[in-house]
Amino acid sequence: MTDVSAESELFYQFLPVFSDFAKVSDAAAFVPLPEDWTLLASDIVRSRDAIAAGRYKDVNMVAAAVVAAVLNVAGRADLPFVFGGDGALVAVPPGLVDAASSALVSVRVMARETSGLRLRVAAIPVAALRKAGADLRVAKFELSRGNNLAMFSGGGIELAEAILKDEDRVEPYQLAEPDVVEAAPLDGLSCRWEPLPARRGRMATLLLRPASGRVEELSGILEDLRGMLGIDLTGSDPASAPVRRSSLRFRFPPAGLKLEARMVGWKKGRWRTYLAGLAACAAFVFGVATGRRVGPFEPERYLHQVALNTDFRKFDDTLRLVLDLDPRELAALTAYLVREEVGGRLSYGLHVSDEALMTCLVFSLEDNRHIHFIDGADGGYARAAQDLKQRLADGMARGAPA
Repeated sequence: MTDVSAESELFYQFLPVFSDFAKVSDAAAFVPLPEDWTLLASDIVRSRDAIAAGRYKDVNMVAAAVVAAVLNVAGRADLPFVFGGDGALVAVPPGLVDAASSALVSVRVMARETSGLRLRVAAIPVAALRKAGADLRVAKFELSRGNNLAMFSGGGIELAEAILKDEDRVEPYQLAEPDVVEAAPLDGLSCRWEPLPARRGRMATLLLRPASGRVEELSGILEDLRGMLGIDLTGSDPASAPVRRSSLRFRFPPAGLKLEARMVGWKKGRWRTYLAGLAACAAFVFGVATGRRVGPFEPERYLHQVALNTDFRKFDDTLRLVLDLDPRELAALTAYLVREEVGGRLSYGLHVSDEALMTCLVFSLEDNRHIHFIDGADGGYARAAQDLKQRLADGMARGAPA
């Protein structure tokens, strides 16, 4: 391997991190992904139908399985990814493209055979996105030591999602399905927490795009949220964060354990996976009840870190938020969004529910390597995306010449 290719392979691992979310509005914090990287993209076809049927947890689990499979193939190395509720995208260096693509195809087959969900998957070169006029720039937000979340700018994620949803445009990048598909490595994927109730009022799932598309415009928006509405997203543990120790609810056995066993144990045995999960849950309950360490599990440390290691705020050309808001904050936010949309400063999609859902990747309790994906209940991100799409269409109709 040449020095140039080695530098490309390790690009993201050595990217500097920032811990103040306000820095997401600093264009200088975003660095171009190497030209030889590839964006592995996935999307559940007709996810709205599954969500309408109440299967939003299945949808979330399949999306999280995409991230789990690719990270496991990568040896759980740090890679930039986006969890979108009904799909996920992961950027990989050239040395991982083949193995990660095979894992992604395996997740597609797993989703079809265990849940009847159709997952569209593609491998889109970063060079192709740039040739089409977009860029893919990445920054690294530190949730806690050793746990990072990628932020993206440049329009590359938005373009990749548009390509993925277009059957003709995605054709050159679609991944073929071989006759024999090996099981994707889904170690660490879990679905054990009960829905997170809104402690302060309602859960707001928000997609927000500055009209200019420039990350610098986020600075004013974040300042408006903090100064005008009292919604501060910049601290390490904002009041509006949807996960608190008091909101974490666990039942034994977990309602989601059967779903977890069905997907994770797709090839290696559902009952074996279920029983292993049940034993781990029993150890968890014992540790929390007694406050005692059980193997690598330290109850207080883990529960504290769960609240920190969530993706309730992120940016990938779109600011994505799941916020626990009191009635005054929600009313102020809604009025602000309507006003700023009419003024042409931003576009948005909003879904409000009573709960949020959490899907987890727990790679190492001992090393504190775990991250937790948050989505509003009832298909929060998918419904907010539909609201955004409708608002954009209505805006175009209003602005069209008579």
